[in-house]
Amino acid sequence: MLQHGKDAAPPPPTRRRFLTGMAGAAGALAAPAALTGCGSAGSGGGELVFWNFYGPQHGPDPAANRQSEWFTKLVADWNARERVKVRLQYLPTSAYLNGSKVPTAFATGAGPDIFLCSPGDFLRYYNGGVLEELTPYLDKGVVEDYGSTLTSRMVGDKVYALPMENEPLAMFYDVGAWEKAGLSEGDIPGTWDQLLDVGDKLRRRGRAGLVFETQPGYFQNFTWYPWMWQGGGDVLDREGAPAFDSRATRQALQLWQDAVRHGIAPRTNPAAGDLVAGFRSGQAALWQNGIWQVAGFKAAAPKYRYGVFKLPVPAGGKYVTALGGWSFCANARGRDPEAAARFCAWALGSMREDCVARMTEWCTVAKSDVAPRTSALELGARKGGYDAAAMRAFKDEIFPGGRAEPRYPPVVYKAISDAVQGSMLAGRSVSSQAERAAESIAAYTKSYQGASLI
Repeated sequence: MLQHGKDAAPPPPTRRRFLTGMAGAAGALAAPAALTGCGSAGSGGGELVFWNFYGPQHGPDPAANRQSEWFTKLVADWNARERVKVRLQYLPTSAYLNGSKVPTAFATGAGPDIFLCSPGDFLRYYNGGVLEELTPYLDKGVVEDYGSTLTSRMVGDKVYALPMENEPLAMFYDVGAWEKAGLSEGDIPGTWDQLLDVGDKLRRRGRAGLVFETQPGYFQNFTWYPWMWQGGGDVLDREGAPAFDSRATRQALQLWQDAVRHGIAPRTNPAAGDLVAGFRSGQAALWQNGIWQVAGFKAAAPKYRYGVFKLPVPAGGKYVTALGGWSFCANARGRDPEAAARFCAWALGSMREDCVARMTEWCTVAKSDVAPRTSALELGARKGGYDAAAMRAFKDEIFPGGRAEPRYPPVVYKAISDAVQGSMLAGRSVSSQAERAAESIAAYTKSYQGASLI
């Protein structure tokens, strides 16, 4: 039973908050034609602007402070050695990912020179001509060092974004609630039926027995994909043809619907989606979430007793989890795309020891992630970054069954989101929701023009 200690203050902002709001900006970059501007705001005088949401922190949140300091040092190290300087420009999380500020900036030619991008946004930026190719600036061996982590950020054999982290999903459970329910390590569920049974035993008045993400958006889709994949289902097949309406899709939709219908899972996120606060306040006992929560517990509740385990699988299914994570990108329409690309490659795409150490620091000190490069993952292991029980479980048990978050454009994402919401919360027939989404996806793919969706 993997567990950690006991109680403290609220945790830092979660990845759920970063990703949930991205749907609001979907329309602004849905079509390649929307991105027609040139130039970059605030980049005069040979200065490159780097937009990100890891803002300056001087408050009581040590995790956020460490992440901000990592970015500050990164830019300071670059500026000490290069003629073209980089300036960090922090946007509040809500401004960066919720609403139209970032996509509108690109559409009007005022986008940043360097920015952070998730897989869910990759195609809208690539198809819009925003992404500068990074391949020419990478050290020999870097692509191999990244391995399959890089695939969703490539078009053909060309790299357009460099991941800074891998973030696998797992089940988190409150050890105290687990024990009070009379459960032991032998009760860790391995199947969906066992998961629902355990969730039913954990629920109490005012406490959810099991939490699946309820807020529609890229993040909810991200957390739902593994349940579909485990049954052998997919949104598109290996040739890129629509494949959403399948037995695996329907049973994954049914799982989430059943959990809500039987009162095991809530209709809204407990504690406003804050897992640590939800556990501490007794509002939840079992929650699907990601590795970044390890840093949340370490910073906000270092003694709280919690555990993690792999996502259970359906009868006859195979274990799979989803891997998220952010990447550095250079604006092909910025003031100096070549310098921006060189910065990204220097920061995350060099074989130098300081570059590998920088990624290791981000994934094991500033945050809690699985390093996306083999060299950084091995260095992190040697330095004890994965010695703690939860981090060791993520690295050795949970991550190996990971699959990268898909890079579906907004129309495809929205069709899937509607199916999940319609089944889970509206109680509609899973068959009708799967069919409707499949029709929408098929209609879109017929006229889609751009890089491969898979």
